[in-house]
Amino acid sequence: MPVVPTGAAVSAAAALAFHRHSLAVVAVVLTGAVAAYLGDAVTYLACRLGGEQLARRLRWIRGGQRLDGLVARLRARAVPVLLVSRLLPGGRIPVLLTAALIGVDGRRFALANAPACVLWSGVYAAIGMLGGSIFPEPWQGVLVAVALVVVITQVPDLVRRRSRV
Repeated sequence: MPVVPTGAAVSAAAALAFHRHSLAVVAVVLTGAVAAYLGDAVTYLACRLGGEQLARRLRWIRGGQRLDGLVARLRARAVPVLLVSRLLPGGRIPVLLTAALIGVDGRRFALANAPACVLWSGVYAAIGMLGGSIFPEPWQGVLVAVALVVVITQVPDLVRRRSRV
């Protein structure tokens, strides 16, 4: 598990790129999308090969958690489900796991996941550009972009934990 969430890394790189040359942001978005795509492909392959047993061992599935609701949505609309899962904190792993466990064809997964990764990278790059455009110094934009992403990704989890107590 990375110390800095990957979305924060894309945001920070975009904030720096924005101060250097605005076209460099395109390279950040493409690099982030390719890295996300490769990470998803490795996760999908691991889930296909290791199945539910591997997912439970890695604690991607806890206790009696079920993924039935995702199965129907993935079969009906793989692209929108992957798009949304990429943007929701904690949504990526259950969707990738479900796709692998129900046997979504690798080619279909590859085609459906590409726009999700580009969208994800673009959203986080936009957060970085926003931070980079507000502040005169690149380090200030990077700091704000990373803080924003950490808040965006951690607040829903904190709210969920508090509601259980």
